Amino acid sequence: MRRYYTRVCNFYYGKESRLLLSKKKTLPLNGNKEISFDHLEIISRKSIKKISINNLKKLSRSLRKQVFTDLKNITSKNKNFSNLNFKKLPNIMGVLNLTPDSFSDGGKFNKKNKATKHAIEMLKSGANLIDVGGESTRPGSQAIDVKLEWSRISKVLKLICKKIPVSLDTRKSEIMEKGIKLGVKIINDVSGLRYDQKTMDTLKKYGISFVIQHSQGSPENMQNKPIYKNELLDIYDFFEEKIKTLRNFGIKHNNIILDPGIGFGKNLKHNMNLISNISIFHSLGFPILVGNSRKRFIKEIAKKNDTKNRIGGTISSSIYLMMQGVQILRIHDVNELIQGIKVFKELIKR
Repeated sequence: MRRYYTRVCNFYYGKESRLLLSKKKTLPLNGNKEISFDHLEIISRKSIKKISINNLKKLSRSLRKQVFTDLKNITSKNKNFSNLNFKKLPNIMGVLNLTPDSFSDGGKFNKKNKATKHAIEMLKSGANLIDVGGESTRPGSQAIDVKLEWSRISKVLKLICKKIPVSLDTRKSEIMEKGIKLGVKIINDVSGLRYDQKTMDTLKKYGISFVIQHSQGSPENMQNKPIYKNELLDIYDFFEEKIKTLRNFGIKHNNIILDPGIGFGKNLKHNMNLISNISIFHSLGFPILVGNSRKRFIKEIAKKNDTKNRIGGTISSSIYLMMQGVQILRIHDVNELIQGIKVFKELIKR
């Protein structure tokens, strides 16, 4: 466990970012000139100190060493992989649930032709890849066996994997292996690689890109009064330890994505703290993915203004996440989000 953590903050965008970088007043986030910053927060479990990048030499020698190590991760370019382009913010992972019981669209696309059509529509709208899942992991859901999960997704995967970049949302190594053989580009395991003991063997064997998602508990019980000492730092420690474990296991590549798991064993306070301070995870040096689309936190904030698809809350939180440098957003309503982002980016050019 660390004593101190480094969160990048005070961002600039577009033309202003490029100008400040040329004057050496800011540093680029992940080597991207379109978003830069000039302050850091040095966070411990007892305090937060905000400091300009120009004053880092005033830190103690040991702290300065750690901060500069973190800064290297924060400013280094993310290498593109699996149809993800990290010069562009954000990349969009379109959601394709082939389940009868997912929390917002269960049963809507669990027919082969409807699923394929929707996947193509999301890609045409601007999604970088499509996240296909055959097992619901909504709060309170029950695990299903491999045979049932594969029966839900196999026909669609066979149809789309050769035409469309696909990530596979599964916790089971057997499903992962079957999907990889059909051409899946990324494995998205909501259990943080903990559900199936053979998962890491499979990931190592195929050298495939994958998502590590944090979750507390299992879908059956994860929303039963989740507790953290400090959700932001506890989840940071989880990622740091998981990366060490992967390295020791022999997985050396950097095609790894970190997802803090909004709504997976978190209440409203936890989710808001994670979204508000999401840029802390840049210091780990890997792309960040957030699944904020249609989540319960929107309902809890909107109250009487809640709607079925929660598009307003999804777009507003997505733009905030984009402004914190989040590289990938997992989204149901791809076209609507991209419309909102296009308008927002045009406005900040002025």
